[in-house]
Amino acid sequence: MATPTEADMVASVGYGALLTRIPTIDDVLNDHAMALRDDFVGYRNHVYRIVNLCVAIVGRREIEKIAVAAVFHDLGIWTNGTFDYIAPSIALARDYLVARAREDWTAEIEEMIADHHKITPATADPDSLIEAFRQADWIDVSRGLRAFGISRPFVARLFATWPSAGFHWRLVTLTLNRFRSHPLTPLPMVRL
Repeated sequence: MATPTEADMVASVGYGALLTRIPTIDDVLNDHAMALRDDFVGYRNHVYRIVNLCVAIVGRREIEKIAVAAVFHDLGIWTNGTFDYIAPSIALARDYLVARAREDWTAEIEEMIADHHKITPATADPDSLIEAFRQADWIDVSRGLRAFGISRPFVARLFATWPSAGFHWRLVTLTLNRFRSHPLTPLPMVRL
């Protein structure tokens, strides 16, 4: 698996730099463009916001690992046509890692995906990326209402660079549809 250079990934925007081109993300999303259909741009933007938020929390270590978790974390919604998407998303990530001889990343990435909608803090090793990834997703999904110390101007900058493009509205419609069909388990991905 080729690791992109800083020059490939970073563009200076305002103060500081944002990761704007990560080949792993672009390749995986292009491979699943037919499944994502009209949600392609919204999901891509969500993935890039999450990566940048996670990097803002933990620094530039393990960008590639963060990118893999981010690109697969919700993908099962579209590839499997389900709002109960954690297991399908984990399976996609696992297959990707095996195909690239990165099985050593599997446990952490699976846990990053499994816990990304956990309401309470992850109990994982504090040196892992699991809690930072959980926080990054919550910041994005809540549009910064849950900030975990990330500044509102930074969140606004992310949304200016990668607009929602209907992603947040799509989450609302998926939640409402799930509630109609499964009123007792409307959000199967949320854990305590």
